[in-house]
Amino acid sequence: MASITSIFSGVATSSALSKYGYVALLLLMVLESASLPVPSEVILPVAGLLAVQGIFNFYFALVVVVIGGIIGISIDYFIAYFISKDVIYKHLQLFHIKRETLDGFEKWFNRNGTFAVFSMRMVPVLRGLVSFPAGFTAMPKKKFYTYSILGSLIWDVVLMSLGYYALQGSIAEALIAIAVMGVALYAVYLLVAKRMRRG
Repeated sequence: MASITSIFSGVATSSALSKYGYVALLLLMVLESASLPVPSEVILPVAGLLAVQGIFNFYFALVVVVIGGIIGISIDYFIAYFISKDVIYKHLQLFHIKRETLDGFEKWFNRNGTFAVFSMRMVPVLRGLVSFPAGFTAMPKKKFYTYSILGSLIWDVVLMSLGYYALQGSIAEALIAIAVMGVALYAVYLLVAKRMRRG
């Protein structure tokens, strides 16, 4: 049943992207990044496939994907930011959370938030949800966007490349491209993290 649903999702996504182009790609990525049940693991490979067919330009599509992602994560971040942890503290009984648990999580996120945001952008479902704790803890926006974009880029390039190369049967090329991009972006992450710590 899951495989049938996946196939239908892929067909429906391909149809929407073919018909409405970059506008559909942008809107779908906004929804996905704002934690709605829209699977980027279907959208991105389909976008790669359409790039092979000449419907999309691969690099322009990637830019659209990144912009859609930024809009989506901003929605979740600012919802949490403006609700703020103070509101949660006042209504702990509604969320069935102990104050000590929330305090412990906040301390953990303050210590590990940058890596959490970076790494969770490459995990289905969690990649959108991680914007909420970042907003609740008022994670500095510069850090939030920097690490979010770096992590999302790896995810976006990997899945779009899989779709792009799979249609051509060049799986080896896809894996090499993915490995090189992943290593390069992780190196950038380490460099940015080092500089931010110094700053």
